[in-house]
Amino acid sequence: MRHRKKGKVFDRAKGPREAFLRGLVNNFVVYEHIDTTGARAKAVRSLVERLVTRAKVNTIASKRYIRAHVYTDGAQKKLFDVLAPRYMTRVGGCTRIMKLGSRQGDRAQIVRLEFV
Repeated sequence: MRHRKKGKVFDRAKGPREAFLRGLVNNFVVYEHIDTTGARAKAVRSLVERLVTRAKVNTIASKRYIRAHVYTDGAQKKLFDVLAPRYMTRVGGCTRIMKLGSRQGDRAQIVRLEFV
């Protein structure tokens, strides 16, 4: 039973799932939008919101936290230099999900996840 278990599994083991989500987060931070399925976008949204909130406080601990969760140096610098100052006055909700339609192959709901 999955009582009190949070998060989507995406039919992957823990290691591949974490790498998959980190890659999506990294691409989202670098390009500021991604087109993906609805379930993936909802999973990535919460991770990115946490990272932006951490980047607002520019301390050693927040830098280490972000370095542990984001792959590339470019994405880390962008979080601290561009995104954190942009959303400094916002309490939360710095991302938006817009529905684009369904994928032709399997009719999965395709959405665009972007920064507000």
